[in-house]
Amino acid sequence: MVDWSNVTVAGHQELGLKPEELQRSKCVLGFIPVIYYSALLCVGVPVNILTAVALSRLASRTKKALYYYLLAVTGSDILSQLFIIFVGFLLETAVFHRDVPALLLHIVSAAEFAANHASIWSTVPLTVDRYVALCHPLLHRQISYPARARKIIAVVLLLSLASGVPFFWWSDMWRNIHPPTSLDTVLIWTHVTIIYFLPCSVFLVLNTLIIHTLRMRQKQHRWEEERGHKLAPPQRLGKTTAMLLAITSVFSVLWAPRTIVVIYHLYVSSVHRDWRVHLAYDLSNMLAMLNTAVNFFLYCFVSKPFRGAVRDVVLLRGGPLYPRRALPQQQAFTAASISSLYSGNNKRSQRDSTPLSPRRARKPS
Repeated sequence: MVDWSNVTVAGHQELGLKPEELQRSKCVLGFIPVIYYSALLCVGVPVNILTAVALSRLASRTKKALYYYLLAVTGSDILSQLFIIFVGFLLETAVFHRDVPALLLHIVSAAEFAANHASIWSTVPLTVDRYVALCHPLLHRQISYPARARKIIAVVLLLSLASGVPFFWWSDMWRNIHPPTSLDTVLIWTHVTIIYFLPCSVFLVLNTLIIHTLRMRQKQHRWEEERGHKLAPPQRLGKTTAMLLAITSVFSVLWAPRTIVVIYHLYVSSVHRDWRVHLAYDLSNMLAMLNTAVNFFLYCFVSKPFRGAVRDVVLLRGGPLYPRRALPQQQAFTAASISSLYSGNNKRSQRDSTPLSPRRARKPS
């Protein structure tokens, strides 16, 4: 039977335990986190690699900035799974029990936070791109193209890498026996702002504007129909926008418990001393890491081209999903060539069919 209470001094002084170990809370879940993270790693990494290959095919064929942003999100999720789940939870905690050099622990901690920030903030350019596409379509045609998308992704990754450097001094919540210091307070609030409050604010504002714009267009369309004007059907919530809303909503739900527990640890009760906070912290971390493996299923549920690309990758087929469309310049050049060719043939046929004039028909004497 599991002992749910914290360790007491009276019950363990005879065992020769150190004073800092007497107040330490127990890990109630036991080996469940190890089994969970192992399964998540075995499923999530192959699924994300398959997602990356399918998205790279779609990006190379369609030349849409959307797939480059999704590819950045997938690559960041793979980095998070490798650094946070494999190195952080499984190797350092489960295998070596944190019995590694302190410098290595701090370096891995900075890498974990950098990968975490990249995984979350790669979704922000995607949200901005969808907002511009729906609310400012003419501007989107001018500024949204693969080269610009790659530059934006590179800037986001570099900023994420730089934002992970201060967390070299992040303290271990499970084993830190002292109350949070002023440095811990600054790092915790910086962490929750970067990974939750700031991106969620961007998602909330832009998604609200997208939905409001689509509703206003539908109302305007109904008003024009009532006046007897025949207009094209209004733009509805497309599958791409639905996928964006699903990604941001799942992130907001899965990361909310961890944000609450971290703030609770800072001001109310420590993870090291209270088994309830320890349990809540373990469960919230498990929920947050689930976010790195669910995007594949969202893409398959929403996007038909993505399902086709995955089918081609699994069946080892390299054929295009659909015939590649010509660029607008190529289409204009082809149309002009056909028009000039048709005009030349038409004039030649008219000249051949027109009878000669008397002056031209008269032979020289």
